[in-house]
Amino acid sequence: MMNAHVPRSIAVVGASTDPERTAFQAVGDLAAAGWTVWPVHPRAAAVRGFACAPSLAALPGRPELITLYVNPAVGLTLVDAMAALGPRTVWLNPGAESPELLAALAARNVTAVAGCTLVALRTGRLR
Repeated sequence: MMNAHVPRSIAVVGASTDPERTAFQAVGDLAAAGWTVWPVHPRAAAVRGFACAPSLAALPGRPELITLYVNPAVGLTLVDAMAALGPRTVWLNPGAESPELLAALAARNVTAVAGCTLVALRTGRLR
């Protein structure tokens, strides 16, 4: 069962255990910037010491933001789960964006941004 909203929380969907991947770096950089980070990966137990949720439905609370590091086809399968969480914004990182995914999120009144979460973090736009 999900708990109440946690301020400055972000779900990193497609978090990676591979240090060469941006989705690995994002978990650490977001945590270092003060965000409560919830990695989401169906098979990984943890990323950078943070326990992974196997799905959005398994998160310990409602994230303020969701950032996607999965291909658009996978993202489309997650639209209803993302909308159910009611995030302020869903970030579609390079390679995760598509016109179909943006339209599906908009149809569910979910604000989505096609852009790099880490660039937004470093430039102060991730709030």
